[in-house]
Amino acid sequence: MHKLPNPIAYQGTQKMIRSGETRNLLIFVLSILVSTLSPTATTAQEPKIRVLGEQELVDMLVGACIQSTRGCESEESIRRVRAALAEGKVFRLISTENFPDDWMVVAVQGIGGGGAWEYVIERTQKQNLPTISDQRIKVVELLSEHMGKEFKALVRSEAAEATTTALLLGAEMGIPTLDAGITGRAVPEVQQSIPWINGIASIPTAIVTRWGDEIIIKHAIDEYRVEDISRAIAVASGGGSTITMAPMSGAQLERGVIPGNLSEAMLFGKTVREARDSGKDPIAALVDVSKGYKLFHGVVTKSVERGERGFNWVDAELQGINEYEGHTYKVFVKNENIVAWLDGEVDVMSPDYIYNLNPETGESITGGGIGGYPMDLEVVMVGVPAVEQWRSEKGIELIGPRHFDFDFDFIPIEELQENRKLD
Repeated sequence: MHKLPNPIAYQGTQKMIRSGETRNLLIFVLSILVSTLSPTATTAQEPKIRVLGEQELVDMLVGACIQSTRGCESEESIRRVRAALAEGKVFRLISTENFPDDWMVVAVQGIGGGGAWEYVIERTQKQNLPTISDQRIKVVELLSEHMGKEFKALVRSEAAEATTTALLLGAEMGIPTLDAGITGRAVPEVQQSIPWINGIASIPTAIVTRWGDEIIIKHAIDEYRVEDISRAIAVASGGGSTITMAPMSGAQLERGVIPGNLSEAMLFGKTVREARDSGKDPIAALVDVSKGYKLFHGVVTKSVERGERGFNWVDAELQGINEYEGHTYKVFVKNENIVAWLDGEVDVMSPDYIYNLNPETGESITGGGIGGYPMDLEVVMVGVPAVEQWRSEKGIELIGPRHFDFDFDFIPIEELQENRKLD
């Protein structure tokens, strides 16, 4: 409903009528009508975008490493973000609620693979073949050109270093990062994503190698084939490829992302920092805020790691200390923590989250490579229930235990912990 002119304006109108200034009255009335009724009188509001401060960014990067479900080093990411801030870069965050339906968002991440094609690296070094430094920008531009669409924001592909990628690339391009994620954790394979659970494909997909080769996957039979093809390109490139994933419109975000995922990372980082600063147990604080479970506290006594088919595989074993003395914990890793056993009994499994943390800091353990467990390191294991999208039938198919060739079905962590026996 449009408001009538206020009383003062109305009195002025009466005066003009009495003085016979008809022409001025007409102009006055028309101006009111234009300002209140014209559809072009007001412009659409720009979406709300939040500028992140240094402490928020540091907390987010620490928390993203916690979320990663594997060993993760945040120090280098923090250094890079601080350097970008010193250069005047601005880091912006936009919520899914404020993201317009007709805007486009895309995820960008590195894809690993080495070993079998290591000779490619050796040959290109002999050729003095130059590498490029702007793979991430180029891969977004390549996909944008192919699709004929402009990307208004970036979304984090997974936890850990991909958070840094989304933040730094967004700051470089002058666009915000979406407060969301397409996995909520780190995952070993491309097809393991929330969009694919709900039928949103990664294609078209753009890939740029470290030397500047440009590839578009226009069509693939399914996401497993996107994984096969992109992984093969990464292996053929010695692990130096960058890929786009899941281009989506704002209207698709309800089905395609986990909202608030970066805010959760920020909360995790802030929680362990504040617990340390106040002399409290950061693990207990994190367990409380994540609604998770402390699973084990021990020292790494076995860590067998191998690289194969573009992945890091680790079999780790911990001997318990403190309240877990006399007990053993085993973890199977495919890049990320997938299944863990307490004294030979399954204790937690993917898609639920398994964090391996430093007991003193509450942060992710460091060293030992991706997913690695450095020998003799003291580690606390924490388990957290996965979001409901991962616990769907499709989500369990993609990242549940049978996907990794285990002969048992997914059991939620709540049920396993309820029936847990620790004498």
